[in-house]
Amino acid sequence: MGEMIGIFAAFGLSAATGLNAYLPLLIVGLLARFTDLVTLSAPWNTLENPWVLGVLFVLLVVETVADKVPAVDSVNDVIQTVIRPTAGAILFAASGNVISEMSPVIAMICGILAAGAVHSLKATVRPAITATTAGIGNPIVSVMEDVLSGTTTLVAILIPAVAALFVLVLVLLVGWFLIRRFRARQLRAEA
Repeated sequence: MGEMIGIFAAFGLSAATGLNAYLPLLIVGLLARFTDLVTLSAPWNTLENPWVLGVLFVLLVVETVADKVPAVDSVNDVIQTVIRPTAGAILFAASGNVISEMSPVIAMICGILAAGAVHSLKATVRPAITATTAGIGNPIVSVMEDVLSGTTTLVAILIPAVAALFVLVLVLLVGWFLIRRFRARQLRAEA
């Protein structure tokens, strides 16, 4: 049962990086450094290093500001297409000290897929929000994404089963979105 909970937590942490790459990394690093809630094995314990925490904080500020500005947020999403899934892979693999039977490569692939799916949904929806609100909605949606990312990170650490439920709902939403998009394309092609 402990490994299953660890897998739930790992998926929750990875999904959170799909919204904001640096916030979950910073939260995990701070919790590992200052509390007993998170224990990171080598080499993942590098996240606890004060220099790494400082760099993550600066990157978090840059991403947070860039994500609030229309058009800049789209450029940021393109840049983050590599960074967010990588952060998801790191956090999933860092959970490896809990998930002892899982191959590190499979753990990293799971992290990439979880973070990549969330990021893809975000990067697809955000331009539509920009277009429909003339950019006014971007800062509001971005703050909601940041809050969701931080909350998901904390929930994944404190109540992993709830994080698993979040990931399941997210996967269902992504599936629904993709099916709806596919059907819309079919209807346009038939017309």
